[in-house]
Amino acid sequence: MVDVPVFDYPADSVGLVAPQHLAVETPLMLACGRTLPRYDLVYETYGTLNADASNGVLICHALSGHHHAAGYHAGEDPSRAKPGWWDTAIGPGKVIDTRRFFVVAMNNLGGCHGSTGPASINPDTGQPWGPDFPIVAVRDWVKVQALLSDHLGIRRWAAVVGGSLGGMQVLRWTIDQPERVANAVIIASAPKLSAQNIAFNEVARQAIRRDPEFHGGRYYAHGVVPEVGLSLARMVGHITYLSDDAMRDKFGRDLRAATYQYGFDAEFQVESYLRYQGEVFSKRFDANTYLLMTRVLDYFDPARDFDHDLAKTFARAQARFLVMSFTTDWRFSPERSREIVDALVAAGKDVSYAEIDAPQGHDSFLLDNPRYLGLFGAFMNRVGNDVGAGNAA
Repeated sequence: MVDVPVFDYPADSVGLVAPQHLAVETPLMLACGRTLPRYDLVYETYGTLNADASNGVLICHALSGHHHAAGYHAGEDPSRAKPGWWDTAIGPGKVIDTRRFFVVAMNNLGGCHGSTGPASINPDTGQPWGPDFPIVAVRDWVKVQALLSDHLGIRRWAAVVGGSLGGMQVLRWTIDQPERVANAVIIASAPKLSAQNIAFNEVARQAIRRDPEFHGGRYYAHGVVPEVGLSLARMVGHITYLSDDAMRDKFGRDLRAATYQYGFDAEFQVESYLRYQGEVFSKRFDANTYLLMTRVLDYFDPARDFDHDLAKTFARAQARFLVMSFTTDWRFSPERSREIVDALVAAGKDVSYAEIDAPQGHDSFLLDNPRYLGLFGAFMNRVGNDVGAGNAA
């Protein structure tokens, strides 16, 4: 008889979770003008929906995120099991308390973790969509998330929450579906990308597209993956997510060996780290999805529809807002969050803002920073109290 190891999940974990699937047969008209005839969505839920469906919290993921935001999946080696990407914030007694909230996290359309995307089969050809998959927009994701809301019986979210690209989705919710959002939490985000950010995305895309194994995006048919290009894209991105202080504290100029080797292999610890991160990422993420997600980022600019006036853009918003940024985040700097806050104030909206002193850069929103989680938790406690008082619906 073989002993099966037992994993004692942390007391503040949602524990064992399983992805859920929704097949949508209704055609979806996209912002690009094309129509997706049908599509599949993968999502996870944590906690229990209350009787009047007023305690729902929607989690919007960033570029490389997905539906697995908290807890653990069955079948994992307990000794190596890793929780969902935002397990620091979601769980019983945590900032997004699953004893009070029904939390929903979905893999966005165009993703590569179960929802329909470039690696999915195109029903018209019987082959993977590949580069033929339509370019989607943040507004398309919100339409799909609203459809999932209807499926779950949630008329209005107690809160819609997201960091980075996830924060852009939160902004779009308050613009396009204002009556369905009671509270909006936007973390380390921006009202649109800067030219520098678009430039970083283009470098990443070119690294992928120029990989000999890319084959114009039809690498599935060749049984290969553009690993080199995708690894380089991830390395470029990863550098921008960390601050100079974080990289200095983590690596400095530490060498892997005692002395210089006078060659071009990875001699510095930071080089080895980046190569490892790139290699791991290239094995779990789809290159066509990476191209698509970065383009979604580039195109996001809701004020274009409102004479480039951000205050006018938020005129219909009904939510109470919390906006947070981090001092060392140079990819989505505090200045960009203050643009959002200033526009909300000009539009007469209820908004709170916090700039968190954190050394880790853009990735700070995923980490266990006491002040950040404390402020975030205080806001979510107000949201929970409103739900308990019957005010969220």
